[in-house]
Amino acid sequence: MVVLLLQLAGPMQSWGDSSRFVRRETRTEPTKSAVIGLLASAQGRTREDAIEDLLGLRFGVRVEQRGRIIQDFQTEKSLARKRNSRDFDKVMPLTYRYYLADARFLVALEAERAVLDGLDHALRQPRWPLYLGRRSCPPEFPVTLGVHDEYVDVREALEREPWHASRWYMRRYPEQQLEIVCDAVDDEPFLTQPDLPVTFSQKDRRYADRAVRRYRIDNPGIDNAASRNAGGGAPPSFASTGDADPMSFA
Repeated sequence: MVVLLLQLAGPMQSWGDSSRFVRRETRTEPTKSAVIGLLASAQGRTREDAIEDLLGLRFGVRVEQRGRIIQDFQTEKSLARKRNSRDFDKVMPLTYRYYLADARFLVALEAERAVLDGLDHALRQPRWPLYLGRRSCPPEFPVTLGVHDEYVDVREALEREPWHASRWYMRRYPEQQLEIVCDAVDDEPFLTQPDLPVTFSQKDRRYADRAVRRYRIDNPGIDNAASRNAGGGAPPSFASTGDADPMSFA
């Protein structure tokens, strides 16, 4: 097996997995369903096309740079006016949408080389526009960091690959552990989240639960002894974002 590494970064990202109605939240890291959607879009698949071949990819993500959760208010109106009236036919309710601002992630995908070579090529020359969870969130390029055969699996890649945070972030927060979220294996403890797509069809969009393991590692490639005098402490937590944090929204 070999590993394909992706760099997901941009001004805004949004990675929802169960949000509905007027409140659209975001997870603090990319979901497997969103990354599979990104790959399918790069290959030129439609929402009605089969995705079973992509579901077998081993998946993991490392949080390189924590973003800040921001909130946006949106509403919409029908463009059709009522007859003999200045009013619109329908006014949609105000929606609360949450995004990650200025975040960066390292994604690792594990499969046979031929499969990953094809995905790498598609990401370099995508058929459809790529976005980070929502169409309003374009990615920073390049998205793909190439296929790596020096790593035997997803976890080794995420634990050994050098840090890909922004330079200013590295200077400000050099002494931190990095969080890894990956597919659970064997009998290890796990959590579940509904982010394994069954179909993206607009007529019958469905997702299944995925077993997930979360853990932290020491920052690879960082000389912590030498960095003690260079940083500004721990990076901000999501709790510090105040009213923009959906966990504190009332």
